[in-house]
Amino acid sequence: MRTAYRTCPLCEAACGLELTVADGEVVAARGDREHVFSHGFVCPKGATFGQLSGDPDRLSRPLVRRDGRHVEVEWDEAFAAIEAGLVPIAKRYGRDAVGLYVGNPNAHTMSGGLYLAPLLKAVGSRNIFSASTVDQMPKHVSCGYLFGHPLTIPVPDLDRTDLLLMLGANPWESNGSLATAADFPGRLKAIQARGGRFIVVDPRRTRTAEHADEHLFIRPGTDAFLLFGIVHTLFAEDLVDLGRLAGHVTGVEQVRDLAAGFPPERVTAACDVPAERIRGLARELAAAPTAAVYGRIGTCTVEFGTLTSWLVDVVNVLTGNLDRPGGVMFPLAPHLRPNSRPGGKGFRGGRWHSRVRGLPEVKGELPVATLADEIETPGDGQIRALITVAGNPVLSTPNSGRLDRALGGLDFMVSVDPYLNETTRHADVVLPPADSTRKGHYDFAFLALSVRNFAAYSPPVLPPDPAGMDECDILARLVLLVTGRGAGADPTTLHEALLTQALEKAGAAGKRHLVSGDGPAERLLDVALRAGAYGDGFGARPGGLSLDRLLASPHGVDLGPLQPRVPEVLKTPSGTVELYVPEIGDEASRLRGALDRHRADLVLIGRRHLRSNNSWGHNVPALVKGRDRCTLQVHPADAARLALADGGEAQVTSRAGGLSARVEVTDRVMPGVVSLPHGWGHDLPGTRIAVAAAHPGVNSNLLTDELVVDPLSGNSVLNGIPVEVKAVG
Repeated sequence: MRTAYRTCPLCEAACGLELTVADGEVVAARGDREHVFSHGFVCPKGATFGQLSGDPDRLSRPLVRRDGRHVEVEWDEAFAAIEAGLVPIAKRYGRDAVGLYVGNPNAHTMSGGLYLAPLLKAVGSRNIFSASTVDQMPKHVSCGYLFGHPLTIPVPDLDRTDLLLMLGANPWESNGSLATAADFPGRLKAIQARGGRFIVVDPRRTRTAEHADEHLFIRPGTDAFLLFGIVHTLFAEDLVDLGRLAGHVTGVEQVRDLAAGFPPERVTAACDVPAERIRGLARELAAAPTAAVYGRIGTCTVEFGTLTSWLVDVVNVLTGNLDRPGGVMFPLAPHLRPNSRPGGKGFRGGRWHSRVRGLPEVKGELPVATLADEIETPGDGQIRALITVAGNPVLSTPNSGRLDRALGGLDFMVSVDPYLNETTRHADVVLPPADSTRKGHYDFAFLALSVRNFAAYSPPVLPPDPAGMDECDILARLVLLVTGRGAGADPTTLHEALLTQALEKAGAAGKRHLVSGDGPAERLLDVALRAGAYGDGFGARPGGLSLDRLLASPHGVDLGPLQPRVPEVLKTPSGTVELYVPEIGDEASRLRGALDRHRADLVLIGRRHLRSNNSWGHNVPALVKGRDRCTLQVHPADAARLALADGGEAQVTSRAGGLSARVEVTDRVMPGVVSLPHGWGHDLPGTRIAVAAAHPGVNSNLLTDELVVDPLSGNSVLNGIPVEVKAVG
């Protein structure tokens, strides 16, 4: 029996785990009390780390479809099948005939951070899709406009703020998102303990709202009205104070003009927040010693998602809380380098558009809401083959029933995934990567969003499976295969090419002999760390970061609180925070037109549970045991009006589809709102997820509408869906 330490890869919080290993398996997991960031915090998902990695339904060998059944084969045979099925389609119909879907778990792996980009480039298709357009793309677009780059995202400085306003976020259940904060609930309690406050705006009284100093119910999808009411008040009452950023912000007067059409008295009927409380929020944010506004998935998955995300940071700017301690700040991840100077090309979307619906490209991808269109519609550029990497869009994307049918009509499909699930059951070949215990871990994505700068690397806990394959090798072989090097090409060829490129980019072309790391991902990480903001410069800065230093620091290395980074961090053409762009002006005009829009009688929202991360973890007994969580929450007034009984069944229908769900009557939801959790619906044939199939729940995305998207980002609208609800029987 021995102890090993690693970062939990199951959500964005980046908590440290202390693992007990015996007889070649992880037998226990708890929080690492010495971890520099999480200090022993662990949630139920992290505590089941060993059960998830040891899941008996997890695939360890490739599968190939034969005569309608998936059979286990050797790796070379699987890649030969891909070469025979995929390459001819690309040659005959062109590169756009091959689509790619990239799922959320890729952000939690080193291979996803390092090898997906080469794969996308090698395939060369414009038909790239990801989970970002059902989750977070509006934040990328708004930050691209404001700061010049879609990955320049400020996070709330939770450990120093006096007032936190949260919209559409439920970190007591999610552990936080687009803000990496281990023990987010503990950090919120600490705000209160030092005399501060946090306020929650949400259509549900979530667990986070229960702990807040104040909870404001809001009509789903109307956060932009509330925020514009706050902005209007800041200008009307002369509360705008840019602080030290006064010389680094442009577009203030244009924002004043946009906000003029949204006085609190005008927006209150739309958002259901009283006008005087809207004014009070503006005054409190302006008067607080430090304050931060934080919006998350509930502000992104709505019709005006980009405008709402933009307004979140506009309020932070106008109250002087951008880029100052206690406000919202820009992390500096250890594998990245600061900009040499402010200014750049800025952000631009819509470089191409989807073939069928003309939806814009953003960050090199198209909205997943149009994936089914591109598969079903004949013509040049029709998707005939699909590669999915760690995603389950049959459960996670809008009108998923239609997408499920579309996947069944593909000529060929390849999935890199450890499960035969609702999506991969359609694949002709499934390539399972090694489980988390057998590969190293470093958070390329989440350390760039951390509320405190730190670094941590976790070496593999268990040795490689001799018959398995590391995900870096899987993706490298796919890259070589689609670029004509053949199914049997040695992945080392790509590993060495990427390492050479990384060294050249770091200005260390002659220092290959100094690079540490047992695997290809580790060697690339070592180069990034040494050339990064805190690195040793390949020996030029003794004591700086390197992979060897992180290996010697199993509990991580603390790099201190966030520091001001404006203007260096800005990559806009002007080198300033650009509050106004014409696209935002057009969206504000569209929002004004929606002020008097007819309100649907009932609208549907999603919800999250601490034991779930999208559809992950539903095959782990400890995470699905207990009462049924996949219920339709209905307010008592609506239940009485619709003759719905607690525990009874209800039929829910939308334009996209319908389903039946068990009713939970509760005042946790506001009147006129019903709520279903997402990530369920494990009742489809052809899967091999026994525990999940025994707790199937219902798929809420049978109801969401693929035709309704946020126009600037293409993000799907998953909250505020008009529905009809009727009692069954």
